[in-house]
Formats: sequence, C-alpha cells, structure tokens
Amino acid sequence: MSWLRRLALWSALAGCGAACAVALLTVVSIVGRQAGRPIPGDVELSQFGIALCIALCLPWCQLQRANIIVDFFTQKAPARLNRGLDAFGALLLALMVGLLAWRAGVGALAVREAGETTMILGLPQWLSYATLAPGLALSAVVALAQACGWEPEA
Repeated sequence: MSWLRRLALWSALAGCGAACAVALLTVVSIVGRQAGRPIPGDVELSQFGIALCIALCLPWCQLQRANIIVDFFTQKAPARLNRGLDAFGALLLALMVGLLAWRAGVGALAVREAGETTMILGLPQWLSYATLAPGLALSAVVALAQACGWEPEA
C-alpha cells in the first residue's frame, strides 16, 4: 500500500501549499492595509484556505500516528492490549472522518442548490465544503487501513 502513503504525502504537500498561500495572502493584505489598499475578502479566503490545509494534512498526520494519544491508563499495559486499543481508536477515527467526508459532500450539494455565496467576494460557498471531502475521505481510508493492521513502510 505504498500508493496510500504517497497519496497522503501529496495531500499533505498540497495542504502545506494552501497554508503558504494563506500566509502570503495575509502578508500582502496587511501591507496593503498600511498603503490603503487591503485585499477584499482576505478573511474569507484565509478561512477557506486554512480549513483546506487542515483537511489535506489530516491523512499524513494519521499515517504518522501524530494525533494526540492519552495513554495515562495504558502506559503499563501489555503491548498487545495497546495495539488493540490503537486499532480500535483508528477504526473510530475512520468512522468519524468518513462521516464528516460524507456530510461535507452532502452539504456541498445542498449549499450549491441553494446558491449561497460568500458575503464579500460572492464566491460559491459550496466550494469550501466540497474541497474538505477528499482530505477527510483519505484520512478515513488511512485510519481504516491502520485499524486492519497496515503499517506504512518508512
């Protein structure tokens, strides 16, 4: 399943690109504000970009097992029990982000039908929902694979 690892990596790189674009947008807008020419809708674009960044970076985070784990009660438990609990947690995460991906897709269709747009720029609001679904779905696939015992090669 090296394809899944590569897909998660490319997703994270795209998420980092989105974060860099938001950072650049913020700097240009702040400088523009000082010159009396801010970027209209910079807050809308920043919110959209950071949400996209988070959704795209989640699969890599899960692949690296970099999510927060509270192991206070299981520190001294046998390794087998910890592996079982990790698999169960990965399954729960797969279900949760799978549900979020599905609802983001359904929400995008509903918002598209309603014709909602952003307040300042008038961008179609459904785009922000639709772009979250792929990253969330990929996170679900990674977590499900881990719940089934898959460990990525280094």
